[in-house]
Amino acid sequence: MPSQKNIEIIHYHEETKHHFDRYAKSPGYMDWENQPDPFRSYENTTVFPLPLLKEDPSVGYQNLYRRSGKSSQPFTIKNIAGFLELSLGLSAWKAAGTSRWSLRMNPSSGNLHPSEGYLIISQTESIAGGVYHYNAMMHSLELRAGVSSALWHHITSHFETEGFLIGLSSIFWRESWKYGERAFRYCNHDAGHALAALSIAANLFGWKVTYLNGFSDEAIEGVLGLNQEGYHPLEKEHPDLLCLVYPHQEKTISRSLPNEIISALIDLPFSGNPNQLSPQKIDWEIIYKTADLTRKAMTAEHIFNYGNRSWFTKSTSQFSAPEIIRKRRSATSFDSNGSVTRAQFLSMLDKTIPRNTCCPFDAGLMHPSTHLILFVHNVEDISPGLYFFFRNDNDINAIKQISKPDFMWEQVEENFPLFFLKAGNFRQDAMMVSCHQEIAGFSAFSLGMISKFRDVVKKEPFRYRHLFWETGMIGQVLYLEAEAHGVRGTGIGCFFDDDVHDIMGFKDNQYQSLYHFTIGVPVEDPRLTTYPPYFHLKGR
Repeated sequence: MPSQKNIEIIHYHEETKHHFDRYAKSPGYMDWENQPDPFRSYENTTVFPLPLLKEDPSVGYQNLYRRSGKSSQPFTIKNIAGFLELSLGLSAWKAAGTSRWSLRMNPSSGNLHPSEGYLIISQTESIAGGVYHYNAMMHSLELRAGVSSALWHHITSHFETEGFLIGLSSIFWRESWKYGERAFRYCNHDAGHALAALSIAANLFGWKVTYLNGFSDEAIEGVLGLNQEGYHPLEKEHPDLLCLVYPHQEKTISRSLPNEIISALIDLPFSGNPNQLSPQKIDWEIIYKTADLTRKAMTAEHIFNYGNRSWFTKSTSQFSAPEIIRKRRSATSFDSNGSVTRAQFLSMLDKTIPRNTCCPFDAGLMHPSTHLILFVHNVEDISPGLYFFFRNDNDINAIKQISKPDFMWEQVEENFPLFFLKAGNFRQDAMMVSCHQEIAGFSAFSLGMISKFRDVVKKEPFRYRHLFWETGMIGQVLYLEAEAHGVRGTGIGCFFDDDVHDIMGFKDNQYQSLYHFTIGVPVEDPRLTTYPPYFHLKGR
């Protein structure tokens, strides 16, 4: 029997589905005067401006994922700043008329950026040891609490490696201002986007990011100072995750900290007053209730084995890894005649398969639970039609059994988990299920991320959030893969959930569609002007 907690989480999921005749509840209009500030800052703190990279790490495209062949860089403030710049920093400014807005390295639903980053670091050559908030706008660290060398020694002794801790939190109001009740989904997509961005950026410096999956939300909240006074209740930050960043090495590390170290961090005297984001807030109660229902308690540490599947394709790119990260954008329009090659298509899918010692999925979030339903429109040497791609071979039979009986399930390539289901022009279907958006049908291909749902949430309710994190991580890989191959992608959060399930023939919630994505040849908007990411800091 499902618990009351499971019932209420499933209620949120069902309540926030879009339908042809009813969208999930939202404000229904854009209250621009009340739009939340996209940048969190803390007043009355010591601020440390960070240096910008004068030269990007000299690493090629494959080093977005592969860990071999790179030496670990020292944990200097210059390198830590570069890591933050290439993961959570600004990538550009856009302007149209009198309006100007920033873009970031990590994608975000509606470019609203609910995710905030925090570091716990030791003393470096120019910065005191402490708990810091990363201010992306100013590319600076704001000191929330000091960490003594003795306490830091206890932390490094426990992990038996040097490095630093990095955490993420979510401000639900930033997304709910526009998207209403469905915003909880999008905040968790963005946590996954950010986790993947951190993992990939760390790899450029020879570092590895590991999710500390033993931690409770309460402990993360405490060590990052998110339980302090000063937050408006509806602008409060929800704790998402805490990771260790350390030199890549073939060793197993702990996924938590001893209680005495956690208590010592929580008991630190925190300072700083969070800025107010909006004059007024709307209380979407179902979001905060679901956030409470999905809070994670302390759990046993878990190490996931993703196997060492060899790369199916040996694709290349004319761009370096940092260039690809910096180029990442969300497409707003596609050339309906645009295409990708068969090799590019297979390469993009291949990079979404978790592997040991390949980022970002070796961060160790969870057992792979998400697969891809693909609407192929214009891929060279691939017949237009409906396809399915498995990221976990264990689910192949289960999904086949609950799908439509007339699907062909023809394997496209030997030893590659891509299956041809049905031939035909699915452009209209793709647009229809993605809230009638042309970008889903005018692309080279689009997809829905189908996650093992009911059993995962029933067993561990906090995994409801993790499923969205996993889809966000997949989305970030697809964003970078599109840029690497000279095209562009965009995430789609608006889709008619159950109509996607109907295409597959699903009759219940064993599997659910949680995120959509589309890739094609972009059509640029000539009305927009682009400015460098930190032009506003010139002269600093």
